Parts: sequence; structure tokens; C-alpha cells
Amino acid sequence: MEVTDMEIREYRTYNEQEIFPLYTSVGWTAYTDAPDTLRQGFEHSLLTLAAYENGQLVGLIRTVGDGYTIVFVQDILVFPEYQRRGIGTALLQAVLDRFGHVRQMELATDDTPKTIAFYKSLGFSPMSEIGCCGFMRLLPCGTE
Repeated sequence: MEVTDMEIREYRTYNEQEIFPLYTSVGWTAYTDAPDTLRQGFEHSLLTLAAYENGQLVGLIRTVGDGYTIVFVQDILVFPEYQRRGIGTALLQAVLDRFGHVRQMELATDDTPKTIAFYKSLGFSPMSEIGCCGFMRLLPCGTE
């Protein structure tokens, strides 16, 4: 079922009471366990968009980068009860529309058939399919 009464707008005012339940609902507690780091991440993001349904936050996408040569989708999350309704697609499409001129758009995600199919449906390819590989250094949770 597609969402019909949804608004996507730029998320400019960091509101912990609004976003913590969203991050917690998808199990991203490493973010909420470090609230100062999350706040700083939001404040230094390139673009953050939020999806609202009837005035309630239901999803969010956050990007980092320079906006000219690279955009990295840092976070994309939707409350579980609102997933599979087109919200994630609409959020990512809004970012693609905004940064259509940027040659390199990247993201890191869970290696599951569901997430791979989702991103492929929007024109993304696993790095291994385009002759690239990615590297990540991940610090333990709580390291600030």
C-alpha cells in the first residue's frame, strides 16, 4: 500500500524527542546511545529530509558529502509499521532528484536480499558489479 498523505521536507531543527523513537524502532541504538555524536552528525550533514504523514515523522534520510563530486547516504530509516509503503523510495528519490548532477552517490547497507533489491530498483549497484570495492573502519559502539 502506497502512502497518499505524505509530505517530504527538509529537516532543519534537530529534535531528539522526534528522531530517537525512529532510530530505536529500527534497532539503531548505537546512534541513540551517543546523543551528542548524533546531534553533531545532523548539524554537519549535507542534507536531511524527513517524511511526515499527518504531521507525524515516519521516515528520514540523511546525506553527507560535498554535493558536487560525492553524496553519501548516511541514514535512511522508516518506522517499521510504515515500511513497504513507498516512503523509503520517496525519500531516496528526493535525494536523487536534488543531487542528480553528482556522479558518485554511495551508501552502505545490510547485505540482505531485501535491501539489495530495494537499492537496485533505484539504480544503485553493488560496488563489486562496477569494478570497485569498498572499505570501512567501524569503531565499537559508544566510542565518541
